[in-house]
Amino acid sequence: MSGEKPTVSETLHEGVRLSFTADEVLHDEATGHHRLVLIRNRLFGKVLVLDGAVQVTSADEFMYHEMMAHVPLAAHPDPRDVLIIGGGDCGLAEEALKHSRVASLTQIEIDRSVVEFSRRHFAEFNAPVFDDSRFTVEIADGAAFAAGTSRKFDVVLVDSTDPTGPGAALFTRSFYGDLRRILKPGGIAVTQNGVPFLQRREFVAGFGSLASVFPVATCFLVSVPTYFGGHMTLGWAAQEDDLLKVEKDRLQARMAGIETRYYTPAHHLAAFALPRFIEDVVAEARA
Repeated sequence: MSGEKPTVSETLHEGVRLSFTADEVLHDEATGHHRLVLIRNRLFGKVLVLDGAVQVTSADEFMYHEMMAHVPLAAHPDPRDVLIIGGGDCGLAEEALKHSRVASLTQIEIDRSVVEFSRRHFAEFNAPVFDDSRFTVEIADGAAFAAGTSRKFDVVLVDSTDPTGPGAALFTRSFYGDLRRILKPGGIAVTQNGVPFLQRREFVAGFGSLASVFPVATCFLVSVPTYFGGHMTLGWAAQEDDLLKVEKDRLQARMAGIETRYYTPAHHLAAFALPRFIEDVVAEARA
């Protein structure tokens, strides 16, 4: 029908297709690594689509970014040196830098144009990052960086795309082995492990590799409207399990002065309680 607004669609798994009405197309280009499209949607605000998959929206980015950042950083007793692999929209860096205990944050992003683009178009949540002297961004392949660096980190956050294209290397046993090597004693790695209801095969493969490398491997949950299909899982990997047992009062003290819209210390602890069907998928991945 004439006058209908265009849509941007992503094909999910098992024949599911999700569409966003484009009230306005703000940007559309092919970079060296991605097809990058930005639209404005009435409910989700600015919607960034890379290679046909929605990556972030200005309306609900805080849900994912707060949980990926604050759960490990509040649990760790001294998260001085933090590494982010991926995360080109810099929303995760913005949340991590809210912690005054973080002394340095290094971000490794494969595509410079995504960082530059996000700096222009998502300043409402990432502007503080670029004025923070603790923040450094390096344009490099995340898997190659982890394999080659001699640096050590207290917390590593892997804010990756799904396990296709350039992101596939960030779900392998060799990559997770490199994460274990570059973590300091007592360190934590958190990974993006998708939506098990729609991505069971991918979850079993990725989480199974993670669990084969780290003595302690589990996942915690976040619900983000953009990431259709139910609970999203974030993988948790460490050498010991003591940081899974931090008391709520201690979490509250470490989060003092940090404003959040999703994360709370109580929800931090509850997020590790998995529904039975996700417990079953985790058990399958460990087998």
